[in-house]
Amino acid sequence: MKRVEVADHEPSYLPDGEWRLVWADEFDGTELDRTKWDYRLNYWGSPCDAYTDKGVILDGNSHIELHRTERNGCYVSPQLQTGSNSFDVPVNGTDNPWGQNEIWKLGILEEPKFVNRYGYYECRCKFQREPEVMWSAFWTQSPSIGTRFEPEWCGIESDIMECFEAGKATTGNIMGGYGKQFREEGRVRYDLEESKDGWHYFGMNWQPDGYVFYCDGKEVSRTNEHVSHVPQFILLTTEVQGYRISKPYKIDGKFRDDAFIVDFVRVFDKV
Repeated sequence: MKRVEVADHEPSYLPDGEWRLVWADEFDGTELDRTKWDYRLNYWGSPCDAYTDKGVILDGNSHIELHRTERNGCYVSPQLQTGSNSFDVPVNGTDNPWGQNEIWKLGILEEPKFVNRYGYYECRCKFQREPEVMWSAFWTQSPSIGTRFEPEWCGIESDIMECFEAGKATTGNIMGGYGKQFREEGRVRYDLEESKDGWHYFGMNWQPDGYVFYCDGKEVSRTNEHVSHVPQFILLTTEVQGYRISKPYKIDGKFRDDAFIVDFVRVFDKV
């Protein structure tokens, strides 16, 4: 990996070769840049009780904080994305040009803020203190995952980093959708080495011939099977555990603040 200086911000660490920055958010200022990010508020066609557009703070020092907050006595937390999935959008009217309202049960998929095909995806982050309550992740996803037999042509989910457990991270790909055809490739769970300041770098080099994933400049996984050849969008997410099995995480006693903190997200294309 080579160190690349970024003016007034922390450096990037890139694989060998020539790279060109094509998208970035350094989280300068005190307001979320809504030209780059939307909130993910829906899950499988309905508003999700676990998601919120509250708790996102830019600290004025080029960091974004995704805090868990409280709603109806339960913890909720924010998710950010640069695109969306058709299966998440609630149906809001099915009119079509032929008057056959029964044939299209999908909501309106809005134009994405940013999608990209191939490249190096990088973030620098600090983890939440209580991953047993709230997960965090940096990942990309295809808007059409699982809609073709060949994941190469409908896209996949690439988890550059997920944190479900203190001191550990998970990295790798998911494909085939989220039903019985679900499968994983290049997916690993590994111990995080302690850093002096608590910050960690995570990166994914996605090229036509495969993926290589990195943590703190070291390779942690690679795969050349079923490479997505369609554009994907970026997500920075937190999720309170329990909602996927309809058991919201109730606040036991006094509310405890916690946050996933990100210094930057950058995308480079190979020259």
